[in-house]
Amino acid sequence: MKIECFIPMIPPTVTHQEKKVKVVYGKPVFYEPEKLKDARGKLQAHLFPHRPAKPLMGPVFFKAVWKFPAVGKHKDGDWRDTKPDTDNLQKLLKDVMTAVGFWRDDAQVCAEVVGKIWSDRPGLYLLAEELRP
Repeated sequence: MKIECFIPMIPPTVTHQEKKVKVVYGKPVFYEPEKLKDARGKLQAHLFPHRPAKPLMGPVFFKAVWKFPAVGKHKDGDWRDTKPDTDNLQKLLKDVMTAVGFWRDDAQVCAEVVGKIWSDRPGLYLLAEELRP
């Protein structure tokens, strides 16, 4: 099975790395600040209509291209070599894709390609495909 879509949106720049910690009764407690909760909610809302009828099974190839609005000196198609880091973007995205049912567990992703560019058409391009043994 293969899922391929382009989701027009302004991609969030808040990442999973921005979780916070506070001490309660002498023990650390991790929590998501409001900006991270908002980013998670935004991704969930945009991904939900694209989820498959059944989650992908077995090993998965995954590709994501983060397309941020081209502003100022940035031109359509230029690489975005500034924060956020691709690995931090991917963590939140794959967690949300697991939650909405693209696959059972993001550990199934065995191979992936990720890119981030400036674009006149901002959004998120996704390709997820079951790998054959």
